[in-house]
Amino acid sequence: MLTRRPRDPLRAVQRRTQELKQQVESLLSESQVTEITETSKKRDIYQRCIQLKQAIDENKNTLQKLSKADEPAPVGNYNQKKEEEHSLLDDLTCKLQELAVSLNTENRTEVEHTEKEEDDDSSEDEEEEEEEEEEEEEEEKEEVDDDDEDDDEEEESEESRDEEKIEEEENEESKSHQQSIKEYIAIGDFTAQQAEDLTFKKGEILHITEKHPDGWWRAKNAKGSIGLVPRTYLKPYNEEEEQESSEEGSEEDVKVGNDSAEGAEMKQSTDSHWSAVRKAVSEQIHTIDTLTTMGAIPSGFRPSTLFQLLEEGNQFQASYFLQPELTPSQLAFKDLLWDAKTGTIRSRPSRVSLILTLWSCKMIPFPGTSIQVLSRHIRLCLFDGTKVLSNIHTVRATWQPKKPKTWTFSPQVTGILPCLLDGDCFVRSNSSSPDLGILFELGISYIRNSTGERGELSCGWVFLKLFDDSGIPIPAKTYELFLNGGTPYEKGVEVDPSLSRRAYGNVFHQMMTMRRQPQLLVKLRSLNKRSRNLLSLLPETLIGNMCSIHLLIFYRQILGDVLLKERMSMQNADLISNPVLATFPKLLEQPDIMDALRSSWAEKEITLKRSEKRDKEFLKAAFVLVYHDCVLPLLHSTLLPPFRWAEEETEVARWKVIADFLKRNQENQGALQALLSPDGTHEPFDMSEQTYDFLGEIRKNIA
Repeated sequence: MLTRRPRDPLRAVQRRTQELKQQVESLLSESQVTEITETSKKRDIYQRCIQLKQAIDENKNTLQKLSKADEPAPVGNYNQKKEEEHSLLDDLTCKLQELAVSLNTENRTEVEHTEKEEDDDSSEDEEEEEEEEEEEEEEEKEEVDDDDEDDDEEEESEESRDEEKIEEEENEESKSHQQSIKEYIAIGDFTAQQAEDLTFKKGEILHITEKHPDGWWRAKNAKGSIGLVPRTYLKPYNEEEEQESSEEGSEEDVKVGNDSAEGAEMKQSTDSHWSAVRKAVSEQIHTIDTLTTMGAIPSGFRPSTLFQLLEEGNQFQASYFLQPELTPSQLAFKDLLWDAKTGTIRSRPSRVSLILTLWSCKMIPFPGTSIQVLSRHIRLCLFDGTKVLSNIHTVRATWQPKKPKTWTFSPQVTGILPCLLDGDCFVRSNSSSPDLGILFELGISYIRNSTGERGELSCGWVFLKLFDDSGIPIPAKTYELFLNGGTPYEKGVEVDPSLSRRAYGNVFHQMMTMRRQPQLLVKLRSLNKRSRNLLSLLPETLIGNMCSIHLLIFYRQILGDVLLKERMSMQNADLISNPVLATFPKLLEQPDIMDALRSSWAEKEITLKRSEKRDKEFLKAAFVLVYHDCVLPLLHSTLLPPFRWAEEETEVARWKVIADFLKRNQENQGALQALLSPDGTHEPFDMSEQTYDFLGEIRKNIA
């Protein structure tokens, strides 16, 4: 007899989810409303936690196996409903795990307390008997101690003889291997930063005499000089392998292991920007060692790798990737084409086009009191295991003093919330690399209280590969990614070694241990038709926040009009008079002015009629007027302090100037009065404010 399938599989899973939700809520209320004092009751609740967890996992597996074809009738928003059910089941799992952890903690505390109380009670009831027995026990103890001392001396002497014998045998066996264990070859040049450091060149053989847990080892070179060297510049020396590699003439890359969800391996390239990062990191490593020794930060923290790349120049800025790219022949634009039918730029599909939502970061170690944290944030970029393939996008996190180890992000930024907090990010890339993925780096900007020194630290990183081994994109769902310590070119470093990932005991206990590890929760969202159409109007490679995507599209459409539609000749490379094109990319590096533009445009949209909103040419003209009224005066106002990252005083001062300016614009219906007012002074006029040199702004292909 065949098993009868449910008529509505998805609805059946939803009903089961609601039943499980009621059971979880009932269990939580039972554990919170009344104080549980009986150990047996706590054990019963703990067992029910495990049973409910298993039932949730079964329902989750059933949900994952469902497909749209299983439904007897069409279901609207099928994938979205599946995602919502999956998120609800994940939330129930987290609640059960938190309850189980609290029960375990209370149970251990209660057992200790009960044992102590039993000891106290027995001591009160049997005081007299104990006093009488104390003398006898002391006498017996003295005799036993004497005997034990003799026995211990004999055992220790036997053990020491055995240990000496074993050590001699091991030393004889390991003499042939001792050289390969203690000798390392340098994989890069290193220049001493302090007196105790040892300078070495790539390919030099170093003899390691002492290994320190902070990553700085004491080494001796062929000349006999001794000093400290960073272990990330070394790899074990194997004479046979080196001879083979020298004959072949190949260069070894630094292999980097990754404990991320996809288990991808990344290889460190010998690209110039990575070399610069390694040099910058080595210059800051002594400061990090000092903070680690003081206990201010865990040993897995490092100088931020992605921040160092951003400091190199504009190669990894969003403003760079917003510019059009030329074809290899340099005679046409590669990602900016004109569509004569629609009268606007042509949509460009890309290999990767998705929306990523940053949910939260959990169990991130909290720095000590010797440093002041100025900003908590996450930086992300496209990465193929050897080099960065996109701009480095930054999203600032928020946190509560009650939960300093939990970082959260705004899933959707609207109204007056700054775009810097937007956890909804779009990701586009046309790279054909099979190892393409997203590199996440959690970071903090800090200042040392004792010296006033500022810096940027990485609190952990993780790499999410976007395609499996067969080239199929990974599914759109929520990913729980465990963070690695160190830098992306270090292997096997934990964020906080005091919380080892190795767990013992039953499966549930191991799961609880893993929950205490630093982790990042992200969600990949599938695109609907509207989102796909919007993203296809952006450059082929770019990462940004969703709240500003409509402003970027306006810029791209104006760019297409000027470069493709209005130019008299495609061979004409003269300077173009257009303030919007000349200045808009600067807004991507000054998010508060981008917020001002977003706010001003939102107010303008409210006043537009429905027919005007459908007219693309009218919208572009209205956008240009808003841009001239809002952005241009602010960019060149002397009242606006220069933008500085993670400086609260500067950020507050800038936002006060911006808010006052927007308020006056609203009252006076434009910026003309503010521009002519003697109170508002501006920088001297420069032609760069007006002219757009597209040949000078064209980006080079680094993919």
